[in-house]
Amino acid sequence: MPAATFRSEHDLLGDREVPSDVYYGVHTLRAVENFPITGLPISIYPDLLRALAQIKLAAAQSNQQLGLLDARRTDAIVAACREVMDGRLHDQFVVDVIQGGAGTSTNMNANEVIANRALEILGHQRGEYQHLHPNEHVNMSQSTNDVYPTALKLATYTGIFRLVEAMAYLRSAFERKAVEFADVLKMGRTQLQDAVPMTLGQEFSTYAVMLGEDEERLKEAALLIREINLGATAIGTGINAHPDYAPLVCRRLIEVSGVPVVTAPNLIEATQDCGSFVQLSGVLKRVAVKLSKVCNDLRLLSSGPRAGLGEINLPARQAGSSIMPGKVNPVIPEVVNQIAFEVIGNDMTVTFAAEAGQLQLNAFEPIIAHSLFKSVLHLQNGCRVLADHCVDGITANRELLRETVARSIGIVTALNPYIGYANATEVAAEAFRSGRGVAEVVLERGLLSAEQLADILRPEVLTRPQMIPTAKV
Repeated sequence: MPAATFRSEHDLLGDREVPSDVYYGVHTLRAVENFPITGLPISIYPDLLRALAQIKLAAAQSNQQLGLLDARRTDAIVAACREVMDGRLHDQFVVDVIQGGAGTSTNMNANEVIANRALEILGHQRGEYQHLHPNEHVNMSQSTNDVYPTALKLATYTGIFRLVEAMAYLRSAFERKAVEFADVLKMGRTQLQDAVPMTLGQEFSTYAVMLGEDEERLKEAALLIREINLGATAIGTGINAHPDYAPLVCRRLIEVSGVPVVTAPNLIEATQDCGSFVQLSGVLKRVAVKLSKVCNDLRLLSSGPRAGLGEINLPARQAGSSIMPGKVNPVIPEVVNQIAFEVIGNDMTVTFAAEAGQLQLNAFEPIIAHSLFKSVLHLQNGCRVLADHCVDGITANRELLRETVARSIGIVTALNPYIGYANATEVAAEAFRSGRGVAEVVLERGLLSAEQLADILRPEVLTRPQMIPTAKV
């Protein structure tokens, strides 16, 4: 095995030997040493790397247009950025996702990788920064404090709409089941007690509606995420940037990313404010809470098979016990529940990180980024898993549901307008004491005829609004 070779690089703290075969440099090397926190490099979030490359590309083109960067260097930087955007060199983004320094290590990792690849394109060796420098050329007119939050917003915007697509995919699965179960009468429940009849289709349609509502809330949150502070540089004053740079780089970024970003009206405010991240995190928590509630319902409705509700059957995905033969667990709803718990915790992390910002900068955006990216990705994957491995295969225990309605005390509510509340109460009490059905007791007491009772207890009458009599029998 050949001996490892190194190149010498210099920074504020002195000289360091950097492996010759890597594209990152001394700043990234120190960050790797300083932040061995999660073991997860920023390369686990490809959207973030693409966003960083898009920003560096837009900045280089803007600086060239403003006469600040020559065409030769610009072309090399642009070519290197396009490679990163296409998925190349991602293994060179090695700093930990959780890091001090407000994202400086991430920004410098990008600057160094792009600079060293651009140097190769120009015919130079990696590390020969006298020809093209990570800070002076790749990072021209920029600061971590406007690059990092802009990259986070670009990456998050892309992730939001992938999540919306996944939610729509799950919503369609519930809508198909709502149609399939439209004629399946069952008892609704409030506080886990018998309530009034409904159809299983109505129950599943509510899950679809809940998802559809939150798809719209996510789209609204995306509107806030579009506002960027690129051009703010260090604290929002735009120091070291051309007066025309901010609007120009925004237009270039729209062209290269396809994201309809807008420059914040006050860059000083935008550089320190994490409100849009808090808003998005809150919507993600809302999605998680409602998804978890749906999964709780699926686990309850499928509980059993003999000693639970047993109204629906979830598809069997794997053996459920190492000791109990034949046991099958609701593993898909369970994993989505756990995703929800994580997202709720992530929201608390984002909340504390946003609140902890001080004066002109929030130093804790790396943990905000990590939390949001995890929430978006895991919810996205969870929605598709729930649709494919659970909802699509759900079946109804139709006969059991019919029997449950027939012997439920809850159907007496439907008779209330016809026999009066007092009579209905007595019927319910007698049916409960005797174990007989409500219909049998009503007929025995002569409160309604068999024909009247059959007409009132039709599924289409029991499960939707109807004209009621003006006078009670």
